[in-house]
Amino acid sequence: MGRFSREKGKRGEREAAAEIRRLFGVEARRGAQHHGGPDAPDVQAAIEGVHLEVKRTEAFRLSDALAQAVADAGDNVPVVLHRSNGKPWLAIVRLNDLPKLATQLYLTLTQNT
Repeated sequence: MGRFSREKGKRGEREAAAEIRRLFGVEARRGAQHHGGPDAPDVQAAIEGVHLEVKRTEAFRLSDALAQAVADAGDNVPVVLHRSNGKPWLAIVRLNDLPKLATQLYLTLTQNT
């Protein structure tokens, strides 16, 4: 991966973290990418039980991105945040994980109001 791609990825992670802060009123920042696993999501957010994988790319490969999020999420809900140039952020989650994600987001929102 070239330097430009890495920098775009970092910017995407910071952008996604800012959106999570705005939407849910929680602390969110870039994760520690030097090692994978459930304690190293792309964005670390104060949303219990959720693993956030960020893809800021035009050449988005949904299956690959979701597989990476699932592999890294452990017991957490894997969520892929994706944005293409000039497009809004998208959140992608497996349908079976949607009830757990909704519960975690509800609990986060009610704790922060």
